[in-house]
Parts: sequence; C-alpha cells; structure tokens
Amino acid sequence: MYTIEYKGNFGVMIELKKLLAEKIACVVKECFGVSMQTSDIFSSFEYPPDDSMGDLAYPCFKLSPVLRKGPNVIAQTISEKFVYPELAKAEALGGYLNFFISDDYYSDNIVPGILKKGKDYGKLDLGKGGTVVLDYSSPNICKPFHVGHLGSTVIGHSIKKLHEFVGYKCVGVNHLGDWGTQFGKQILAYKMWGDKKTVEEGGVDELVKLYVRFHQEAEDNPELNDQARLEFHKLETGDKENTELWKWFVELTLAECNRSYSRLGIEFDSYAGESFYTDKMPAQVEKLKKSGLLKIDNGASIVDLSEYNMPPCLILKSDGSTLYPTRDIAAAVYRYNTYKFDKCIYVTSSQQKLHFQQLFKVIELMGYDFADKLVHVSYGTISVDGEKLSTRAGNAVLIRDLIDSAVTKVKEIMKEKSPDLENPDEVAEQIGVGAVVFYYLMNDRIKDTNFVMSEALSFDGNSGPYAQYTYARTCQLLNKAKVSATDKLVIKEKSERDLAKVLSKFSEAVLSAVKDYEPSDVTRYILDVCTAFNRFYHDCPILNAEDENVAATRVALTKATNTVLGNALPLICMKTPTKI
Repeated sequence: MYTIEYKGNFGVMIELKKLLAEKIACVVKECFGVSMQTSDIFSSFEYPPDDSMGDLAYPCFKLSPVLRKGPNVIAQTISEKFVYPELAKAEALGGYLNFFISDDYYSDNIVPGILKKGKDYGKLDLGKGGTVVLDYSSPNICKPFHVGHLGSTVIGHSIKKLHEFVGYKCVGVNHLGDWGTQFGKQILAYKMWGDKKTVEEGGVDELVKLYVRFHQEAEDNPELNDQARLEFHKLETGDKENTELWKWFVELTLAECNRSYSRLGIEFDSYAGESFYTDKMPAQVEKLKKSGLLKIDNGASIVDLSEYNMPPCLILKSDGSTLYPTRDIAAAVYRYNTYKFDKCIYVTSSQQKLHFQQLFKVIELMGYDFADKLVHVSYGTISVDGEKLSTRAGNAVLIRDLIDSAVTKVKEIMKEKSPDLENPDEVAEQIGVGAVVFYYLMNDRIKDTNFVMSEALSFDGNSGPYAQYTYARTCQLLNKAKVSATDKLVIKEKSERDLAKVLSKFSEAVLSAVKDYEPSDVTRYILDVCTAFNRFYHDCPILNAEDENVAATRVALTKATNTVLGNALPLICMKTPTKI
C-alpha cells in the first residue's frame, strides 16, 4: 500500500496532488520522452463540477504546446499507462485526465492522516518564522463601537489567526483613531454643552450625543467648524486643558470597546493610535522636503501624484496641521523599524482604497524598500435590515447591542430546544456572538452585507448556529461511541466517501484564505463540512453500525469531522461549544 509520511507541512489532499503530479510526470517521460516539472502539473489540477467526472482533473491542454500532441491524445495515452490502483484510476474525457480516488486511499491514508495530525491538521509551513503586522479594527475615539467597525475587526482578526495557523508570527495593531480635527469638534461640543458627571455616567453614548449635536448646530452656524479647528490646533500644540479632556475621552472609549473585544475573543498586541506618531511625523515631513517630493499648493503641503493618475496626497494643511497620510507614513516606518515585517496588512473599508494607493506610492517614492510589503485588504459596507448606518445621523447600531440581541434570541430558542442544558448562559453567549461573526464572514469580504438577524440565528441554514451545532453533535456522538478507530477502516458508502473527500480539502481552504485574505473561503468550507457530515449522519448509522469495522470507520469519520471543525471554527473567531 502506498502511504504518506505525515510531517505537518501539507494537507492530505495537497499530498495526494503531489503524488499524482509525480506519477503524471513519470508517465509523460515514459510515453513522450519529455521531462515535466511536477510543480507545474500540481498547480494545474482542478476539481470537476460533477462527481461522475472524478475527484480531480488535469487539463491536458496545457501539455499540448510542449508535447505537440492534441489534448485528447495526451489524456488517452496517459490514462492507459496510469496504473496506480492504490491511489486512483484515470480516465480520459474531452482533453481532461480525470482521477477517481480509490476508497482504500481514503480509508488507509486520508482519514488516518487527519486523526494523526489532530490539532495540527490543516496547518501549513508558509510563514517559516516570518512576521506579519496587521492593522485592524481601529475604532475612532469618542465614537460608538458600531457595526461599521465589525468588518475591520472580525476580518482582521480572522486574517491574523489564519496567518498564525500557517506559521507566521503576527502582531495585531489597533491603530486607534485618536487624533484629528474631529477631536476639536468633540472638545468644543463638551465645553459648550457637556458636563463631567453626565459624561462619566453616560460614557461614549453621551459623547456621541454631544458630537451629533455639534453637527446639527453647525448646519445653522458654520463658524463652529472654524472654532473646532482651533481647538484641535490647541490640542496639537500641547494645550493642557484640551490634552486632559482628550485623554479622558480615550479612556472612556477604550473601556467601552474592550467589553466588546472581550466578547469577541479578540486581543491586540499594540494600541498605538494616531497620536502615538505625533513626535515621529516631523522627521518624515523633513524627508519629503529633502527628497523634493513636497510641494506647496494654496498654502498646503502636498505630494504630486498626477504622474501616477492619482490626485495629490495632502501631507500638511495650510495651518500646519497633519492629516491621515502624515500619520500613516510615520506609522509604517515605525512598524518596519520595530517589527521588520514581511507584510503589513491594513484592513479597512473599500472607501479608503485611494488613500492607501496614495500612501503606498508616497512611501515608495520616499525610497523605503518595504513599500512592496504593504497590503490593503478592503471590505464592503454593512447595513442592518437594509438600513445604512451613520454616527453623524445618530442611527448607528452598536456592536454590543447587536450581540446582546442575538444572545437574547438564542436564549429564547434554547429554552424550547434544550431546556435542560447545564450552562445555558455561556452557550447562548457563544452561539449569539458566533452567529453575528459567522454571518458577516460568510460572504466575500468586498461585497456589501445586509445583516438579517433571523437568518444569522437559523439552526437549519447556512449559519453559525448550524456550524456550532454540527460540531457539538460530533462531540456527543464521540462521547457515546463504544468503539474506536481500528487499524483497518472500510469506506463503502457514498456519503462516507463524500465526507472524507471534503475533509481532505481543509488545507486548501486555509491556503486560499491566506493568499486572498479571504476568511469566507474557510467559512464556506465549514458549511461544506457540515453539509457532508449531516448527510453522512442521516445515511449511515454511527452508534448502531452492522459490524465492528464499519462502526470504527464511521466513528473515525466523526472524529475527523470533529478535528476539522475544531481547527477551522477558531480561524473565523468562532467558539466550539461541545453541547447545545
């Protein structure tokens, strides 16, 4: 029997593709006298759209220019010479070489391989000790931690966990929005209409009321905007009163945010916000001047990017105040000098695409050789029940309120479904939080998301509760199982085989998610696993199988599913309750 040495570097399906690529290369050399790189063959494998076409397919069109034969002839020739029954059988069809993986290979290699790796199953050695800095969440001080921040927060944290899973050392940075002219507005609003006791009691909610009132008043009195700019300038120049107010606002906001971070299971390695770089910006402005990049336009200092089909990048306002690009340049330089990152990933909304294009170009023009290591990962907008949200308009939905609502509704569902559950509050929290996160991470990140609570909380559809319930089901089955996996597993049924096939693809889902910065690749893969397992559970008795080998095989498949879901769910910020 052809077996694999499992060293933790590759997933089982990736290992199989490597083996098949080696065999194809051998046959091509034997039949056509041409040496092929197995890596080129490996990268060309496809998954057929229908099981009747096999488990894997290799398009022989790519060999035609090299072998100077038609793809049909190449596919037919290789299929006739491909004799490795312990791996798969090969069939030629329309220029494709279709492989049907043997049941013995699933039972002797793939399922045991998953069980042997356990918590390490799915991991890849891509990082090799490299460092990735991730800038995500980054709420604005004095603003509510609302669902608009959900994308950056959960996408960013998932990308961090994915990179850690494949071997990178990751540094999570919460680049707080704690600087800028908006603080002039907040300070002025507090001085005009606020008081300490009310704000202490109301926290961020009270600061938001003041901020909303400022914009309402400014519509009738535009001079307030000029006064706000003056207040921020005083803050930048170290005014004692404004500095103390600003520090107080920061403390109030972080206290609120940290309550939500705790519920989401998110921690950061650094909370260095925009203000952290105040004393680091002058050096970068001076570097821009010396390099001849900085130009004066109507009193403001800019970098002209017209040569690159972009508007100018504004570095300093006419009054000398700094802007986002100034602070972000200083932050990028500091991070590289501090962490020597292989990648620095910024997770922000797609509305900031131009900002990062300008930022990365300016950093490149400044001569920093890490410019090509900067990555902007963008995402679409989020609405709740079809309504667009705005802090300024005063209709923002807070993350804490969204989670509270989800948890409350889960408790109501569980009272009916699981009235005797031992720890209902803990489980309801895990499922409620998971429902919110899973729903958001289910779609491509660049797409706009409309959050619908009833869909997010469904135990029957494509949802977080469905995924967590499936994991809990595997836990309960394993607790009740009277047999364990033996040396000889026997896969006979289609649903057994389909489940093993889906489980074998975990590493590929992880690889795709890391390469494309796309957590939804893992989220959708989890749903594929859940669908395959629940079909298997319906079709194949697990605890009452007809003989010992069949029972052991089904327990092994259940344990493999438990392993995969147990490894995959945390990658998208999900908890794994063992009983629901």
